[in-house]
Amino acid sequence: MPLINSKTGKNYKTYSVKELEEAANLMRGYSLIALGAAGSGHSGGTLSLMDVAAALYLHEASLDPASPFWPDRDRIFWSAGHKAPILYAGLGMAGFFDIEEMVTLRKLHSPFQGHPHWLKLEGIEASSGSLGQGLSISVGDALAARLDKKNYRVYCLMGDGEQQEGQVWEAAMEACHYGLDNLCGIVDKNRLQIDGRVDDVMCIDPLTDKYRAFGWHVIEIDGHDMKEILGAFKEARETKGKPSLIIAHTTKGKGIDFMEDVAGWHGKAPSIEQLRDALKQLGLDTKLPVEKLLKKAAVYQDKVTRELEAKQPKFSQNYFWNTAEIMKAQMVPTRTGFGNALAEHGDDPRIVCLGADISDSITISQFYKEHPHRAERWLSVGIAEQSGTCVAAGLAKEGKLPIFGTYGVFASGRNLDQLRTTVCYGNFNVMIAGAHGGVSVGADGATHQALEELFQMCGLPNMHVEVPCDAVETKRATEYLLFNVIGPKYIRFAREATPVVTDNSTPYKWGEANVIRFRGENANFKDAFEHRLASDYKDEGEDVAIIACGPSAVEAMRAAWILKQEYNLETRVLNIHTVKPLDEKAIAQAARDCGVVVTAEEHQIGGLGNLVAAAIGRSVEVYGNPVIIGMIGVQDRFGESGFPWELVKEFELSAEHIAAKAKSLHELKLSRG
Repeated sequence: MPLINSKTGKNYKTYSVKELEEAANLMRGYSLIALGAAGSGHSGGTLSLMDVAAALYLHEASLDPASPFWPDRDRIFWSAGHKAPILYAGLGMAGFFDIEEMVTLRKLHSPFQGHPHWLKLEGIEASSGSLGQGLSISVGDALAARLDKKNYRVYCLMGDGEQQEGQVWEAAMEACHYGLDNLCGIVDKNRLQIDGRVDDVMCIDPLTDKYRAFGWHVIEIDGHDMKEILGAFKEARETKGKPSLIIAHTTKGKGIDFMEDVAGWHGKAPSIEQLRDALKQLGLDTKLPVEKLLKKAAVYQDKVTRELEAKQPKFSQNYFWNTAEIMKAQMVPTRTGFGNALAEHGDDPRIVCLGADISDSITISQFYKEHPHRAERWLSVGIAEQSGTCVAAGLAKEGKLPIFGTYGVFASGRNLDQLRTTVCYGNFNVMIAGAHGGVSVGADGATHQALEELFQMCGLPNMHVEVPCDAVETKRATEYLLFNVIGPKYIRFAREATPVVTDNSTPYKWGEANVIRFRGENANFKDAFEHRLASDYKDEGEDVAIIACGPSAVEAMRAAWILKQEYNLETRVLNIHTVKPLDEKAIAQAARDCGVVVTAEEHQIGGLGNLVAAAIGRSVEVYGNPVIIGMIGVQDRFGESGFPWELVKEFELSAEHIAAKAKSLHELKLSRG
């Protein structure tokens, strides 16, 4: 069925094959412009499935753009949420909104999030981003149609690498068991995923035979041949008694010579120069209003920036990173410290690293990239976090030192039961690396911003938890955890470049906090501070204590600078790099000495803060001493798309917000004598 007016029953427009091909080409162009304007995103898969999407949104699915949630509409679920630009282009081309609006892709407060969010944009059926979940929700929706005696069809678009997730096959069994002939799955078989060719990462073939063995009707097509696409949809629609799967053989980066069949373009956006070249190759350089759209994106960004800055706490000068002539900081992603440690120590034959398809992104690939002789100890498990966690446990049982790493949202949440039951209950010596912690992950948005790991990991018996503050400390923490901590261990680190504030001479002791004191402005930010082990520190009569972990400890240092320069307040910063076991003695001492405590974390509020408050509450040393406690963290909300440092400000996690909180609590303390 083509696009339909649900009130009159009349078609809005019926597309010919040629018009669908032209629409797909235009959708490629709009998506590329949006990706280029965003400066981030997933170009390769966006281009590979565009022909199928054009046929689905403009010809196959029964949709009414004037009534996005018309009860009898067909449902389209994007399990491969990283291909969000296709979804937006499809909805825009179908008339759900002005397609030019999608040029605000991935920008702060835009409805066009890095991964789709159904509460922000009408026409999206469900939020997605964590792979492998879309087919299950599609099964549920198809079952609801049966229960409600509705005739709508349900479509689920997946990637081929996504077939490595076990949940896909649970849903595949369910769909067959219930004979869901109103369900049509679509696999974009472009043969590439982040880590390379699907066959090399974790082979999924023979995919056709597997689905047929699960009781599905399978149709294989050229995913760029519009006639074959339309024919496949018709065949699926006419198949009764079982679900259908269309396997669309496509080319990643289709239509752009420098993108086609290149794995590196999976999660990469074109530069403006590359964008102009790409549009020329598509024959769209003069057909689309490129300059107008880029200007539209820039105007939107300027507006967002002004509004964001207007909300920030104000001081007598700008203290933000590297804006002054002094206090300069070297910015390095903390994740590099993890990779550097593996590169340096990987010759130990006990070490086995397990990759989950995002190996370069989290730097675990540094283990083998320049060291080919380690290849046999590099095991790719594909997009399979639950199994990978238990594989690591099996290796640990036999004396290996396994390291399993992926984004923190998947390393601590998707596999939580496996961590609890297999790894922690068995007390196996498994190291889990949770990368991309916090909102500073940036434009990928909420589904990829890890904000709950401390609740999950610190609640597991036998688990050790480390949250280092910079790249250097991350390297040292990785080394210590790997060789000195026996049992389950979790290290959390960030994606974005953050200031380096330590070096190899900085005190570091597992399980013990560092006290950091501002000693006066310096040419280099790092040199303006003194670090001591908490056990070696003597009270200096500070006015406030800021207790922080991870990159928030670095923001706490900048807050100490602000508090001294603006209000002549002295601050004791505690860097709680080891969150479990917690240095309760240092926390209690800071609370008793200062009387004002502010916790800071790039995490849901309370992940660290609640632990600190509990430590203060049960400390005999603090009994009878009034202590005022405040917390800085994400205020019980999900993240969203935006530039990394925009999000640190938007979620009120920056040094400016820490300093403002500390100052207000100090004033409260003074007012109460």
